[in-house]
Amino acid sequence: MSSSDTPVSEDFVPFREHRTWYRITGSLRGTFPPLVILHGGPGAAHDYVDRFKLLAGPERAVIHYDQIGCGRSTHLPNIGPDFWTIELFLEELDNLLVHLGVSGNYDLLGQSWGGMLAAEHAVREPVGLRALIIANSPASMVTWVEEANRLRAELPPDVQKTLIEHEKTGTTDSVEYQNAVQVFYGRHLCRISPWPAELMRSLDQIEADPTVYHTMNGPSEFHVIGSLKTWSIEARLDRIMVPTLVISGKYDEATELAVRPYVGLIPSAIWGFFENSSHTPHIEETRKCMDMISSFLGDPHDYVKSRNKHRR
Repeated sequence: MSSSDTPVSEDFVPFREHRTWYRITGSLRGTFPPLVILHGGPGAAHDYVDRFKLLAGPERAVIHYDQIGCGRSTHLPNIGPDFWTIELFLEELDNLLVHLGVSGNYDLLGQSWGGMLAAEHAVREPVGLRALIIANSPASMVTWVEEANRLRAELPPDVQKTLIEHEKTGTTDSVEYQNAVQVFYGRHLCRISPWPAELMRSLDQIEADPTVYHTMNGPSEFHVIGSLKTWSIEARLDRIMVPTLVISGKYDEATELAVRPYVGLIPSAIWGFFENSSHTPHIEETRKCMDMISSFLGDPHDYVKSRNKHRR
């Protein structure tokens, strides 16, 4: 696990006419492949997944980066919606891997939208990908919306009424709507109160520049009207050939129904379930989450094989 003397470096890599910010914690010359972290949102920046740096050390580097449009990378608030595509972010990831010289041997962890992006990367069967972690991610946005609205129906009636009224009138940027959304998030995004600073930083960044989130998702996690609203990878999951750890929480907005296709359709997948977490087990059950991931990355093939044998 990472300690205070673990080396840290950060820089920018050119991407098209823009720049992608990245940070390396640990050594790229370690025994294990570097672990690349894909944050969620889209557009949430790396801050809220910062704790994955605890997996870094002399034998493994952990690479965080801010996807274009958020965080410390280039912001493009005035560019048209057609710019923001899955292909754009896949190209950015490939560009970073090549720039850092790790495209021939790396592990990949994607959280929420980042897990969707990681799956899109993995189905292309990149030669250097050794192991995959999909954390709190739906395999279909149609299922995600259906499940999110099922969870939303369990909110207090007055909260539901506020959400419906503002969605009908298009006033989802109002304080009343945001306060109502917060009730849902307190149950299904992160159940720790108060929320930790790194999570607040990511959410504040979306509020300051919601371009990517609003274009690809929409105004909230359950009111999905952006370009991802019909996205699904279910029919392509059998193309993922690397060992895969799928993570979700009991109270997760990425419900068991939304997550299950990853486990059922990826040939070498295992499910890591967190009883006391919602959408952010790396924050809500940090030690257990890091221990599970560390064990998996130690020998992904053996980990999946032993877990499957134990289940039988």
